[in-house]
Amino acid sequence: MNGAAAPSGQALRLQARGLRIGHGRRVVADGLSLTIGPGEIVALLGPNGGGKTTLFRTLLGLLPPLGGQLLLDGRAVADWPRRALAQRIAYVPQATTSHFGYAVLDMVLMGRAARLAPLAQPQAADRALALQCLALLGVEQLAGRNHNEISGGERQLVLIARALAQQPALLVMDEPTASLDFGNQQRVLDQIGRLRDGGMAVLLSTHQPEHALAVADRLALLHEGRLIGPGAVEEIATVQRLAALYRVSAQQLIERLPRSWSERMARAPAE
Repeated sequence: MNGAAAPSGQALRLQARGLRIGHGRRVVADGLSLTIGPGEIVALLGPNGGGKTTLFRTLLGLLPPLGGQLLLDGRAVADWPRRALAQRIAYVPQATTSHFGYAVLDMVLMGRAARLAPLAQPQAADRALALQCLALLGVEQLAGRNHNEISGGERQLVLIARALAQQPALLVMDEPTASLDFGNQQRVLDQIGRLRDGGMAVLLSTHQPEHALAVADRLALLHEGRLIGPGAVEEIATVQRLAALYRVSAQQLIERLPRSWSERMARAPAE
């Protein structure tokens, strides 16, 4: 991001080693290892119900790991104070309505909470930053609208703006383009690329492999409780692997993907 909305400047490295994730005694995936550091985009592909959101919530410290190690700058995520963690990592969940009819600008200002003194109110500089984040995503005109009365796609853009207002070093995005039209998908992908160029680390999931090809430096596949990668996009996203991931034939996969993607996959090394 540019100007006052730039990342806060602290570099960090998030590492998972042999991570087991799940809910209570139910294991969703095991043996997961990945590292993400400053200035890179790692994309995660996987089918519905495959554990992508569970993995993200575990990496964020919202769910406890069932095994393995989860480290932020060499320190267990569980040992980080919540406020310090919130100053470094921001999360963009899939858009939903709120129980309360907050104004859009107030929703974005919530991203400033970790950077304000306890009980302090947002100041003019915080409001200016929140408006800048909305403008970056092309929705500044929604600032005074009720968050529950805008479209699902607009709510998704507002959640991204809220995360950007947090000024994190790592941005975790759960299917950030899922409810967006083509134009807004491109705006979000372009913004993600600018964040990476500014030194931010971005971890995102998507159901659209072409988006991973467009922005990711590395790719991982979460399939049947195991993680393939992260590795170079062309090495991980082979026709055979993606067809197995989404339970379609290789021909069906090739027919659905853009020609540029199919051509790049055809040039990838054979498994």
